[in-house]
Amino acid sequence: MAAKVSKKLQQAIENLKIQDVYLKSTQAQCEDDFDPKSTELDELLVQQMHTVRKSEVLKVNDAELLVRIYVRLGTRWLSPSDSEESNIKAFIEADFIAEYQMAELLEQDVIDEFALQNASFHVWPYWREFLSAQCERLRLPRVVLPTVQFST
Repeated sequence: MAAKVSKKLQQAIENLKIQDVYLKSTQAQCEDDFDPKSTELDELLVQQMHTVRKSEVLKVNDAELLVRIYVRLGTRWLSPSDSEESNIKAFIEADFIAEYQMAELLEQDVIDEFALQNASFHVWPYWREFLSAQCERLRLPRVVLPTVQFST
């Protein structure tokens, strides 16, 4: 059964058209004491991060309105133990921007609902590809993300 779409979300869907998705920043690292080529990688825990950070409305050429939605995603590998932070062995994080053309000026709460409910669907394929490529470059275990994975 499909989820019911709120009036605000429907208004956003009708007035926002995806224009671009691009990488804003990234960080990836293996800790000094961690060598993925000589470690039993099956013993590592894998955690995912996904957060919609913010949105902004921009006026372009005195007429066109754009909405930028900032989405942060990440994956980290930890060795199992009581102290989680000290056992992070590697991580990959990325901030993406989803950019939308706005047909008419929307209230911020309408944009916020769209940002939380829909923007990540547009970013997700770019994150899947980026994570896969970075895992290969860092010689980290391949992480196969599902086509879509969100909790609201």
